[in-house]
Amino acid sequence: MAGSSHGHTPAAWTGVIIAFIGFCVAGAFMVMAQPLGFWAGMVVVVLGGVVGYIMKSAGLGQQKSTPVRETAGAQG
Repeated sequence: MAGSSHGHTPAAWTGVIIAFIGFCVAGAFMVMAQPLGFWAGMVVVVLGGVVGYIMKSAGLGQQKSTPVRETAGAQG
């Protein structure tokens, strides 16, 4: 996937960063045994996915491309 620039977009980075922050918040509150804070962190995790999807819909995600078919005569 590294050759296809998979995930190297503002939408992907923003969504993952928000979800990571939510994961850290949820983990900290889980260790402190505070369920309300844990669930607040989980809401932030889901929010990261929603923000990433909205940004992708706004054109900040990876553009769809059609696969290139290589023919036998096209090799140089």
